[in-house]
Amino acid sequence: MIWETTTLNCRGTLVDLKTPIVMGILNVTEDSFSDGGKFTSPDASMQQVATMLQEGATIIDIGGQSSRPGAKQLSPDEEWTQVEPHLRRLIKTFPQAIFSIDTFYSQVARQSLDLGVHMINDISAWQTDAELLSVVVEYQVPYVLMHMQGTPGTMQQDPSYEDVIVDVLDFMIDRLRTLMEHSVHDVIIDPGFGFGKTIDHNFRLLKNLNAFKILEKPILAGLSRKSMIGRALDDAKRDRENSTTVLHTLALQGGAKILRAHHVQNAMECIQIWNRMQQSDLPLTPDEEEILHK
Repeated sequence: MIWETTTLNCRGTLVDLKTPIVMGILNVTEDSFSDGGKFTSPDASMQQVATMLQEGATIIDIGGQSSRPGAKQLSPDEEWTQVEPHLRRLIKTFPQAIFSIDTFYSQVARQSLDLGVHMINDISAWQTDAELLSVVVEYQVPYVLMHMQGTPGTMQQDPSYEDVIVDVLDFMIDRLRTLMEHSVHDVIIDPGFGFGKTIDHNFRLLKNLNAFKILEKPILAGLSRKSMIGRALDDAKRDRENSTTVLHTLALQGGAKILRAHHVQNAMECIQIWNRMQQSDLPLTPDEEEILHK
C-alpha cells in the first residue's frame, strides 16, 4: 500500500488534501500565455483574487514572470517589481488566504515569504537558482517541485526522452532525496505539463499520472488552458475551458490532489462531481439491494 501525504503545513495553517483542492492562478504579467495583461493593476488582481476565493480556491498562486515557450526571462529585481505591489495589498486584504509565489529566484522567494506568502511554486526545481533550495530549507514552507526540460526560452525546441515517465520519475526521486535530506517534507509533485514536452509526452504523462503516486507526495496538475489542447484539436485559437475540464477530470482519475486553474469555478465543479462519483462506491442501501435483486 502506498502512503500519501494528506495535509500541507502552510506556515501554521493546515491544508487538508483528502479531498482535491484548487490552486487559482494569478498572473500579473503583460505576456502570460493565457491572460497576459488582465491583472497587472493591483485593483484588477484584487478583484480576481476575491472572485477566485469566493469560487472555492484554497491557494492563490501569484506569478510575475511569464513561463510560456520563448518568453523573455526577467531579472530578480524586475520580477519583484512586478509582484511586490500586488502581494502587499493582497496579503493585507485577504489575511486568511493562502498565497503561493510562482518564482525560480531565491531573492523573490525570500522577499515574498517575508511579506507573508505561504509556499513556493518553482518551475525549475532550483536549477535556475541553486540558492532557492536554501530558502525552502530555511523557511520550511511547502514546495512545488516541477519537472522542466530546458528553460522557458528553449524548452520546446525538440524535447526528447528515452521514456518520459521513467525520466521524469527519476528526476523527481533525485530531487526529493535532496529535499528529504534537508528535512523538507511538505513537497508537491508537478510533472510539468507543457514544460519541455511534446504533445505525445504530455498525454503520456497524463495517462500514467498515477505512476507518480509511488513518490508518496501529493500531485499537482497544471493543465489549465495548455497548448496541448489546441494541438490535440488542431485549433490553436479554440476556447480551452471545456477541454481543460476534461483534462482536470482525467487528472483526478490519475490521483491529482491539486488542480492549478485559471477558472476556479469550473475546476471546483469538476472536483465536486468527482467527489460525488467516489461516494457511489459506498455499499448499497437495503432499498437499493432489494431493487437490484428483484
